[in-house]
Amino acid sequence: MLLPTSPIRHPSRFFLKSGKTAVLPEGQPDHVGMAAMKHEDIWRAIDTLAAENGLSPSGLAKRSGLDPTTFNVSKRCMPDGRNRWPSTESVAKVLNATGASLEQFTALVSGARTLSSNPPRPARRIPLIGLAQAGGEGFFDDGGFPVGGGWDEVSLPEVADPNAYALEISGDSMEPVYRDGDMVIVSPTAPIRRGDRVVVRTGKGEVMAKQLARRSARRVELKSLNPAHPDYSFDLNEVSWVHRIIWASQ
Repeated sequence: MLLPTSPIRHPSRFFLKSGKTAVLPEGQPDHVGMAAMKHEDIWRAIDTLAAENGLSPSGLAKRSGLDPTTFNVSKRCMPDGRNRWPSTESVAKVLNATGASLEQFTALVSGARTLSSNPPRPARRIPLIGLAQAGGEGFFDDGGFPVGGGWDEVSLPEVADPNAYALEISGDSMEPVYRDGDMVIVSPTAPIRRGDRVVVRTGKGEVMAKQLARRSARRVELKSLNPAHPDYSFDLNEVSWVHRIIWASQ
């Protein structure tokens, strides 16, 4: 929930439910950070961000790495009728996923119907290959970084890792998480922890998308995304590399 601070001491700030503060755009009238912060305004801003990016609220939640039902209309009120507010973590993930600034989000909350225009950023071209092809020779170097001229290219959201690459999912072996035709962006340098969705290449050249169940000094245990398919466990020396999936085009 967004709560205004004192208009005398902090005219350009508002407190978040977590206790942190966020800064409103310079020159914004004091009342914008106060009366405008209403339940329906916050949700309208999230719906607008979804529409601006060609997504449904469910699609926006997925892109942000949240449960697909997080922004469902049915979840905006509690069973007892009280309002349910989006968490500050959810809003932060939405802004990160859409590239919108805090100032733009504040403007939407304050009544703007569309995002303010920003200078266009040049699209980043990311190397793309089908997951089924990724096990072939010549697409990755010994460190697991994409190499060679056999890659296609695709414009996808900006990511920090200059060695990131995209894989196109084929078949139904990863449903319901990833479906045929989905694209995932994979980062060779992103830190990995238990529960992350990852792309793994074995020493035999097999490439698979799984969920990391456990990684020790000796073994890597992988959980299949599709419950109809088996889980895997490898000795560490049987695995060439493990890369984290950081975005999906669902």
